[in-house]
Amino acid sequence: MAVYTNLGAEDLAQLIAEFDVGELTSAKGIAEGVSNSNWLIETTGKDGAGARFILTMYEFRIEVEDLPFFLSLLDHLAAKHCPVPRTIHDRSGALYRMVGDKAVALIEFLPGVSVSHPTPAQARSVGRALAQLHLASADFGQSRENAMGLSESRRLADSCGAEGMAQIDPALAALVKRELPLLEQAWPRDLPRSVIHADLFPDNVLMLGDQVTGLIDFYFACTDLTAYDVAVTHAAWCFDGEGRNFSPAISAALLEGYESLRPLNDVERAALPVLARVAALRFTMSRAYDWLNTPADALVVRKSPMAFARRLEFYADPANAAVFARP
Repeated sequence: MAVYTNLGAEDLAQLIAEFDVGELTSAKGIAEGVSNSNWLIETTGKDGAGARFILTMYEFRIEVEDLPFFLSLLDHLAAKHCPVPRTIHDRSGALYRMVGDKAVALIEFLPGVSVSHPTPAQARSVGRALAQLHLASADFGQSRENAMGLSESRRLADSCGAEGMAQIDPALAALVKRELPLLEQAWPRDLPRSVIHADLFPDNVLMLGDQVTGLIDFYFACTDLTAYDVAVTHAAWCFDGEGRNFSPAISAALLEGYESLRPLNDVERAALPVLARVAALRFTMSRAYDWLNTPADALVVRKSPMAFARRLEFYADPANAAVFARP
């Protein structure tokens, strides 16, 4: 989440009036994240008791033709009692609207906070919620290719170039040059597939205590290897923010929670070290590109790619493959 485009109070009020949610009373830009402009919206509500929503304007990395997949997926998962926000359809029933040449959608606001230092109990709940998502999406009738797969990591690496990566860290280009071709060769192809979230970071999970109240920001969701989503979530949750310290307790709890609903088969387990390296590379490269290309006047916090380069080094060390071994 971020704010790249400014909308005035009058524009926002006219836009919110297109939805049956009451009149706009407040709109506050949200600075986290890197791909969309977002506002926390407060309205009088249909019954006058007040209501809150998230308004999203899609800026880049998201194609308008993909929105029916993302927004219908939310409705499908919510109907299956997954902790995800519903899409608020406009008065004509449309999933999204256009403001100029940009699409916007209104999403249900869910209670809860994102945790910065998860406990094992919280990680176990997140693992279980991820498995619930994978199982609930089994009869979702749409599919979407992963636009942030290895081919995109290759494209971003070429775009950044060795010189650009050296501006970030002198060792980054060599790491990417070593890992990218190895992972392109090692990517497993015959594993179970499903709809995956593909971006389940702590700031995309809302919690009250140990309970997951919301899985949010599905705008990288796609159809890909189910175990890859486990690897992405593992990389996102099991390290400190700088990627320097790994937590065995969080790792064990996350995998245990996931397998309490959907046990991984032996081939999926064996593939997790490679899948985790691919996940770490994916975020290293997207963050490197954003680091070099984020507009100076954007209301957005840039995230260091080195936090995931360190994760990549961790997963690439054969001595650490044991973190994915079956208990």
